[in-house]
Amino acid sequence: MKHQILVAAAIASLSTAALAAPESYTLDSRHLYPQFEVSHMGLSIQRGRFNKAAGTLRLDRAAKSGAIDVSIDVASIDMGIEKWDQHMKSEDFFNVAKFPNITYKATKLMFDGDKVVGADGELTLLGVTKPVKVTVSDFNCKMHPMLKKDACGGNVTAMIKRTDFGMGYAVPNIGDDIKLTIPVEAIKD
Repeated sequence: MKHQILVAAAIASLSTAALAAPESYTLDSRHLYPQFEVSHMGLSIQRGRFNKAAGTLRLDRAAKSGAIDVSIDVASIDMGIEKWDQHMKSEDFFNVAKFPNITYKATKLMFDGDKVVGADGELTLLGVTKPVKVTVSDFNCKMHPMLKKDACGGNVTAMIKRTDFGMGYAVPNIGDDIKLTIPVEAIKD
């Protein structure tokens, strides 16, 4: 009986150790389209998105820790009109020739139970790095029904001021406050 209890305890400790280990995920680029919203002359909210982004997620739900690393290809900006895309790529806005990527790196995730609800990280835009807190909603992990692999996902949002990063063209006619929204799906490595 004592032997069975020791074996059961050993198995339980192994399962706990396995659950506590950090898990690595790759962000699914087919479901990763960073979007932004900005006021246009106080008349409307204009939206754009980036069609190419990549990144990783490290997650340890038992320890309530993890990290996020995302890189956005700025040249993939999509405003829906080619001429507008070209202006957004110019020095007036994203200056793609000099700053081809936007990055977000977070090493502090916030949890509510076993769900990620936010992160404190650093956003680098136009060569300027600033702390940016993001909110995560609808976070969920489960078996991906098509890929048959563990997957996690949610919706990430943040508010930034573009002038904080040196993008001041046409403020206040084109708003300073930018809402970022990023749907994220990550597949376990």
